[in-house]
Amino acid sequence: MKARGVHLQYNFQPDGQRGADVHNPLFDLLSALHQAGSIQHAAKAMGASYRHVWGALKHWEEVLGEPLASWVQGQPARLTPFAERLLWAETRARARLTPHIEALRAELERVLVEALDGDQQVLTLFASHDLALPALRDLASTEQRLHIDLKFAGSLDALRALNEGRCLVAGFHVARLEGRASVFAKALKPLLKPGRHKLIGCTRRTQGLMVAAGNPQQLAGLADLRRNGLRFARRQAGSATRLLTEHLLAEAGMPPDALPGSLGPTEDSHLAVAALIASGGADAGIGIEAAAQAFGLGFVPLVEEDYFLVCLKEALDHPAVRKLRDALAGEGWQRQLAQMPGYRAGSRGEVLSLVKALPWWQFKTERAASPLRTQAA
Repeated sequence: MKARGVHLQYNFQPDGQRGADVHNPLFDLLSALHQAGSIQHAAKAMGASYRHVWGALKHWEEVLGEPLASWVQGQPARLTPFAERLLWAETRARARLTPHIEALRAELERVLVEALDGDQQVLTLFASHDLALPALRDLASTEQRLHIDLKFAGSLDALRALNEGRCLVAGFHVARLEGRASVFAKALKPLLKPGRHKLIGCTRRTQGLMVAAGNPQQLAGLADLRRNGLRFARRQAGSATRLLTEHLLAEAGMPPDALPGSLGPTEDSHLAVAALIASGGADAGIGIEAAAQAFGLGFVPLVEEDYFLVCLKEALDHPAVRKLRDALAGEGWQRQLAQMPGYRAGSRGEVLSLVKALPWWQFKTERAASPLRTQAA
């Protein structure tokens, strides 16, 4: 196949766009045909004619130099193996790039805000990837005239950005744990100081195993992956989901590298892990329920966790932070969370102390005494 170039562009529209949607007519067509199972049904789903879809397929086959659909007498058209591989490769690439696309869109929106509306507050937020935060950004803009310049990073990287003055607020998540939690304590205590940092309640969510639809391997926990020799999709270093994985492995008496695939490539978002599993590149991975649902996967709940926003104590009364807290405390945010699987409201907008919000913080030494227990949801 001849090499083909990729051209990117963006434009400004009166109506906003949520998330990291990037449309391409080729992949919109392949996705519709994959989901509908025939050209006729794909055309109906796209609001187009059979002739239009047929012509588009032929056009893209000419551009790519490869057949995209195959026919067997008496059966509807199907994607060719090449088209299937192309569709899943693009889906995985898009999932991997979601945090970066969202950050780019937020930066471009900030350009417009600063140019058109000098009175609107702007708040830079470095945060661990979460599917609800783009909705919070839209809500804050509509209800509070607050533009959240949202930049996704691993939890530990987000906290470093806060301490280095690169953002006003950071976002991270941590499992709701009792007793000693050496994995989280070792990672978080150097970055958060009682009295200096203040937590702001954002949401609670459920993390669990994302698995193939129907959970054909009957997985109930990480230990089942090792026993069955299945492939595990792991998260990048510096992410709180990676810390959660290490914590759960320690609870099960397993070393950090115990899982098949634990030494391979990493993914940097819940959506990227979900896309990898959906494409058949892995059998399971830890992520949030909303990401599993987005790709039609099965979900095995493991722990409930708090997603916190955090700022320095002196920033609590900053006008942008006050607007953020008002947005979190409002009914609009509660309604938004109620629509997303695996999310709960939690302490919305409340200012919390480290030692009270994180019960394990009070332990000064982390000795491997009794097994850690996860709070019931």
